[in-house]
Amino acid sequence: MKVMKFGGTSVGKPERMMEVARLITADRESKIVVLSALSGTTNKLVEISTCIAQRDKARAKTEIELMEAHYQAFVRDLLHTEPAIAKATEVLREHFEFLNIATKISYSEALTKDILAQGELLSTKLFSCYLEEQKIGHHLLSAFDFMSIDENDEPHISVIRSKLVPILADKSDSQIYLTQGYICLNARGEVDNLKRGGSDYSASLIAAAIQASVCEIWTDIDGMHNNDPRIVKTTRPVEQLSFDEAAELAYFGAKILHPASIWPAQQEHIPVKLLNTLAPQAKGTLIAKSASGQGVKAVAAKDGIVAINIKSSRMLLAYGFLRSVFSIFEKYRTSIDMITTSEVAVSMTIDQTGSLNQITAELEKLGTVSVITNQTIVSIVGHNLIQSPNLLRDLFAGIAHIPVSMVSYGGSPHNISLLVPADQKHETLQSLNRHLFGLD
Repeated sequence: MKVMKFGGTSVGKPERMMEVARLITADRESKIVVLSALSGTTNKLVEISTCIAQRDKARAKTEIELMEAHYQAFVRDLLHTEPAIAKATEVLREHFEFLNIATKISYSEALTKDILAQGELLSTKLFSCYLEEQKIGHHLLSAFDFMSIDENDEPHISVIRSKLVPILADKSDSQIYLTQGYICLNARGEVDNLKRGGSDYSASLIAAAIQASVCEIWTDIDGMHNNDPRIVKTTRPVEQLSFDEAAELAYFGAKILHPASIWPAQQEHIPVKLLNTLAPQAKGTLIAKSASGQGVKAVAAKDGIVAINIKSSRMLLAYGFLRSVFSIFEKYRTSIDMITTSEVAVSMTIDQTGSLNQITAELEKLGTVSVITNQTIVSIVGHNLIQSPNLLRDLFAGIAHIPVSMVSYGGSPHNISLLVPADQKHETLQSLNRHLFGLD
């Protein structure tokens, strides 16, 4: 059995959803199909939730009406028989009635999560209506029956497996199982989610839980590219990456893959394929245990970075100083991306700035603190980069004109990271494309 996940753009138009139906019936292997919400839906649901939180009920109702009209048009273009249209219309009535009721009750974080869950519930139910109209046998599974997170918001493969495997065994008369990405239940049994991009995470967790033959992530681009195609004119897809390389690229800014989604598949050695619904014949990118060779594979950039510098000639080399620094970030649940030290200073970067003021205030008890905003981490990712001859020479020759303020090298054999001003990001990516890949 394999897992096939389709993102929002892959199901965002009726004709795209029809193509998904063709793709999932192209072979006879049993499969679990994981769908995201239709493109734009989650953003709209966030907007509706924000209006409710701000007690702007009139605007919330307007946004709900616009969204419902969009879905009604979607159904008219997707379905063509009266029974299917009637069933889909009832689906819309049910979910938009819930959204309208949500405008009349007190706001809470739990309500927001209920609202956000509507996108995936709608997409899977409408796709189920289409499959039924096309007489394509399938079972629609509720992610709430098996996808869960613990009190620390962490999912566990063994728990998902214990719930999902019996469900599949009980419904073994079909080769296609359809379910929602992103959504889950939390430790209190409430509706929750795996955060933005979580449909990739859902697919990887499901693949690991059922020991799938492969986890296919279908988007609108033909695999992981060696650079950001939105910024660099000439890029090329990378045919194969190791799990470690893919995880580094996802974490440091490659948008095609959710950063958390590699780990579950890696734990169970499930290969992951990144494929393109617009060009299903393209090879895409295979992510597997082994790398395809040594050297640089790709470059990625992570925006919204803040650099924090702590200078303390008296305490820096004192026993326990770094532990004191790290404990402050741990206290505020803020991850550190890069860190460098010298005799009198330590510098680090973060991308979670919600507690920046509190962190800075506590760090000032340890030394002089300066904060630099509007930074970008540019990461060069590949296999065994430390052993790649002339890499550092070529790398820094290519960006000699870029003001690099921090370098991370050696902490990972797969990654060299540079901290540059955000306004130098485009130039850095373009220069690296020329000097590392020979592409203009």
